Amino acid sequence: LYQPIYASDGLTVVGVEALVRWPHPEKGLISPAQFIALAEERGLVIPLGEWVLRQACRDGLRWPGLRVAVNVSPIQFRHREFVASVARTLEETRFEPTRLEIELTEGVVVDNAEVAEAAMMELRALGVHLALDDFGTGYSSLIYLRRFAFDKIKIDRSFLESMEATGESAILVHSIVHLGRALGLTVTAEGVETREQHRLLQAVGCHQLQGFL
Repeated sequence: LYQPIYASDGLTVVGVEALVRWPHPEKGLISPAQFIALAEERGLVIPLGEWVLRQACRDGLRWPGLRVAVNVSPIQFRHREFVASVARTLEETRFEPTRLEIELTEGVVVDNAEVAEAAMMELRALGVHLALDDFGTGYSSLIYLRRFAFDKIKIDRSFLESMEATGESAILVHSIVHLGRALGLTVTAEGVETREQHRLLQAVGCHQLQGFL
């Protein structure tokens, strides 16, 4: 499934994020929160991740001009053949590398920064874009922004859940947006559900929005 990512005007679609679901005959669509840990435990997350990337690139061919974002698990990213797998998938599907955006969390780069940095540089050399997902929920995001070659930060939805125009969350969101812009990064807010949130995010200069709204 794909969730659209909008420009700050809330009208222009600039990309989509691939969301994998497990269609179960009795339980319906099962979210990754319920099966990714099991896939990792059983050694299935790498072939699953490769399938998701390949499918996202194939589907993305139908939407020229839109960027396609794909989440990558830490286990998948740390695999020694990951970059080669991405390059092979791009070649096989003929999907433009500059339209692919790989989303990583802090956990991906915490354990082995040197290996992660090397892989990220190789991906950037291919033309692939990199986004730091769930920004603001970790403990040392600023270090990673300075060291690693991210193109985008995504503000975690938890900041928006209690956001009010004069509230503490609004101040934090305002600070994150200005930090990202100062570093030349695209800033995307996740979990946008109300028009009030949209108006505030647009006012503080957030570049992109995604969510149920």
